[in-house]
Amino acid sequence: MQLRLTKIQSTVAVLASAIIALSSLACTGGTTDQANAFEYPEVRRTDHVDDYFGTQVADPYRWMEDLDSTELASWVTSENAISRPYLESLPARERIQTRLTELWNHERYSQPFKEGDTYFYYRNDGLQNQSVLYATQDLAQEGRIVLDPNGFREDGTVSLAGTSVSPDGRYIAYGRSDGGSDWNTWHVRDLTTLEDLPDVINDTKFTTPSWAPDSKGFYYSRYPQDSDGKGDDQKAVSIYSHTIGEHDSADQQVFALPEHPIQNPYARVSDDGRFLIITIQEGYLTNAVSFRRLDRSGSKVTPLFDQWDARYNFIGNVGDTLYFTTNLDAPKERVISVDATSAVIAEVLAESEHTLDSAGLVGGHLSATYLVDAKSKASFYTLKGEHVRDVELPGIGSANGFRGKFDDPETFYSFTSFTVPSSVYRYNVATGASELFKRPAVDVDFDAYETHQLFYESKDGTRVPMFVTHAKGIELDGSHRTLLYGYGGFNISLTPSFSLPRMAWLEEGGVLAIPNLRGGGEYGKDWHTAGTKTQKQNVFDDFIAAAETLIKNGYTSPKKLAIQGGSNGGLLVGATLLQRPDLFGATLPAVGVLDMLRYHTPSANARNWNNDYGLSENEDEFRAQLAYSPVHNVDEGACYPPTLITTADHDDRVVPWHSFKFGAELQRSQGCDNPILLRVETRAGHGAGTPTWMRIEAIADQWAFLLAQLE
Repeated sequence: MQLRLTKIQSTVAVLASAIIALSSLACTGGTTDQANAFEYPEVRRTDHVDDYFGTQVADPYRWMEDLDSTELASWVTSENAISRPYLESLPARERIQTRLTELWNHERYSQPFKEGDTYFYYRNDGLQNQSVLYATQDLAQEGRIVLDPNGFREDGTVSLAGTSVSPDGRYIAYGRSDGGSDWNTWHVRDLTTLEDLPDVINDTKFTTPSWAPDSKGFYYSRYPQDSDGKGDDQKAVSIYSHTIGEHDSADQQVFALPEHPIQNPYARVSDDGRFLIITIQEGYLTNAVSFRRLDRSGSKVTPLFDQWDARYNFIGNVGDTLYFTTNLDAPKERVISVDATSAVIAEVLAESEHTLDSAGLVGGHLSATYLVDAKSKASFYTLKGEHVRDVELPGIGSANGFRGKFDDPETFYSFTSFTVPSSVYRYNVATGASELFKRPAVDVDFDAYETHQLFYESKDGTRVPMFVTHAKGIELDGSHRTLLYGYGGFNISLTPSFSLPRMAWLEEGGVLAIPNLRGGGEYGKDWHTAGTKTQKQNVFDDFIAAAETLIKNGYTSPKKLAIQGGSNGGLLVGATLLQRPDLFGATLPAVGVLDMLRYHTPSANARNWNNDYGLSENEDEFRAQLAYSPVHNVDEGACYPPTLITTADHDDRVVPWHSFKFGAELQRSQGCDNPILLRVETRAGHGAGTPTWMRIEAIADQWAFLLAQLE
């Protein structure tokens, strides 16, 4: 699905558009004062119309859905020939890129994890494109390198997609992603010799191998192949068993659901090797779970939760007792146990007033991390649900981790906030003592900044929280450049976290604001579903109200307020910039879902997102989508704020034609001199695995654009 740009780079059309773009920049000096000097590339519009329940909907850029089109590649190259030279010419860009490079250049570590008597952890020396995996038996000593993704490709655009170490510690299965693609190939490395075995697994997405108890192979999920011999993600995956030393064509199919072609099963072996847990996904709101005993010969797959009535997440087992988190009869989640023999269910942790964010079994205890107004609270319990202690966290922020095996005496967790870089702690489960393992040394005066959490009312009166971070002592006179970032979807919670790019923004004198919009998971299932399907407008209303609150409270003014979001957040930005163009001084929609009527079609391959978005095949959901779909709500002649649309040619999660359609229509319809730019990254995908150098360049472009546009 990648654009074949090399086909066109030698064509007359591309050269001509590049000359026009560069000439325009030469006339303007790279500033925004004469933005109307941009000569946007000509783009073909067709008279294609679709009929939805009697409503005629034009789709003049339907041809852009052919991502292998030479015509499309020529247009994209022409767009880059305008946006890239302009962005590189902005006065602040070089300064920002230099500062980002300085900020990035510090040592950082991941939480360690353990297999057998060996600890594994990731380390980055600062500017490495990809973090390196180390192994050691003593964390007081520097480990040895077992996997360095920086050697996969010189420019860092082939990344590590995941790892799984065998129970005996001899092998590691590791995935590679090429150019940010969700498609992965899995390899196996002998950790004794550090040599790769011939084993290669193809045609996978969103799966991590789970090793058999004897370490002789693993389970994974794989797509069938199409007529061209490539993985076909229009069909469901099946679970396979791979034996070390065998070709993947010899792998045995373990579980499949041919009668349910949109249900995807994934496998996980319990830590003690007794059970193969099979989780079946169809969308995001509910799932099903089955299991097979691996400790009994001839055991068959047994359904455990098959009513599709809630979400169930396996967290571990103790003997024949299986533990799950679930939102069954508990919108804010709870923990239950199930006897694998009798199927008797017992409640372990009842639903709390706070949202259960995660849970695990470690050190003979049950760990539970809750969200209290989007901030972390971590606690430990007995297996009967009796409270043992709360973890004394270093402050108000986000804690993640507390995982491991049930008999591990220790665990690790990380803690971060907007002005605290992610630090890793070692936790003694028996005593409750935390010991700092690694803390990054970032060249920033963190004492110069402060974070507040404020609450505001949305359009319908709903109370919404928002974090606001800025330099201490600022005067609330409406004069500050402010970046409002949002997401609001798929049950994802935006909790306090440190970001090097955002730190650079704060150092430029900016204010950072992050609201917890409906559609997220901060307050459980009801908060999530209140921002989905026919209620999706609630998310945009929450975001607009956040902007109005920042202006009302004196942080900023419309001309100094920018909005940013990616993926579902790109939809958020696209919809709100169209609904309230008067409210924003600049916008940054990234890798956005922008054509809501066709996001689920085969060329986009995202039908399972319908739990959040609905489907244009259903009339009530179509009506709701049409009312906000960015591609379909651009008003010709309206004055929209300066906008930098970003996407990537290898993004196979949110296909780039969403951004192409939106960018083309916004440029055509813009009724004032504010620039509408499209920046398309090559050798990149949806964001994961993007090399350091590419991230720094992209962020420098965005921040320089905002500084130039926000008066």
